[in-house]
Amino acid sequence: MVALPGDGIGREVMEPAQTLVSAAAAQEGVQLRWQQRNWSCDRYVAQGAMMPEDALEDLEAFDAIFLGAVGRPDVPDHISLWGMLIPIRRRFHQYVNLRPVRSFAGIASPLRPEVLGTFDVLVVRENVEGEYSEVGGRVYSGRPEELAIQESVFTRAGVERVVRAGFDAAAGRRGVLTSATKSNGLVHSMPFWDEIVAEVAEEHPGVEVASMHIDALAAACVSRPSTLDVIVGSNLFGDIMSDLTAAVAGSLGIAPSANLSLGGDGPSMFEPVHGSAPDIAGKGVANPIGQVWSGALMLRDLGLERAHDTLLSAIEQLLSSTDVRTADLGGSASTEEVASTLESLLAPAGTSRS
Repeated sequence: MVALPGDGIGREVMEPAQTLVSAAAAQEGVQLRWQQRNWSCDRYVAQGAMMPEDALEDLEAFDAIFLGAVGRPDVPDHISLWGMLIPIRRRFHQYVNLRPVRSFAGIASPLRPEVLGTFDVLVVRENVEGEYSEVGGRVYSGRPEELAIQESVFTRAGVERVVRAGFDAAAGRRGVLTSATKSNGLVHSMPFWDEIVAEVAEEHPGVEVASMHIDALAAACVSRPSTLDVIVGSNLFGDIMSDLTAAVAGSLGIAPSANLSLGGDGPSMFEPVHGSAPDIAGKGVANPIGQVWSGALMLRDLGLERAHDTLLSAIEQLLSSTDVRTADLGGSASTEEVASTLESLLAPAGTSRS
């Protein structure tokens, strides 16, 4: 495994998350071997690049990439994103971004409890094309007629494969798939998306499917969130919905994600949804759960299902049976206190601690 701690609180939650992930794997008789690469915005400021020129070749040798949050106030976000995260996703064909979100006992949601109910959603996001495209440009910079053009790129292969991943996920859950679209406004890309969703739906008669415009879907996430199961969306729409669903569940601090290389083109990458949070960096109060849960997804991808269940069970117990939580969840615990409590709660799935 290779760990890329990143910036800000990414560096603070990475080490305890690695410890917990390794402990869960060890319970299954698997010893994880870690290396670390300090590629980040700090490196960009010092050396002019987020990563070295041979970084992607270096990463090819690893079974998985464990990424921390990346970002620094004096480095524009498009530089940090396009200088590290997006090149990794595209080099290794990580075209499916899975973002599970659920409510936990003990976490307050901004929604009324009777509206929230049991919230358990999986966002399946297209991860390498769509609205996050390099096609476009700017001309006449600094002049009144300055122009910026940003093109979206949707290919049949790209849409089909992520939509199939969404249907497969829905078939293994409650059998309900919602496709995020905006075909009333985006006259070419979204009707194309809708047509492919309809075609793939014919292959999955057991899955109930609905297409919702992204604005209506965002409203439904707030007004009737428990009706949602699997959401499949383009790069932009999936990104927006994963942040919205995480906020509905109580905090971005616990939300994980998996960038999956399903075609065997290289390692998959696992990262929390939250950012580098420079406002709290260095204070020791960052929530490590998003990084830990991302590590659990990594273990499952590596075939260690029981180790995944062990980590997730520890998170559930921490949130439902203790008052140890960081400030984003209404508590006052430190990163170290949350991590040490999680470690004490680690037990193989299906067993109890004495």
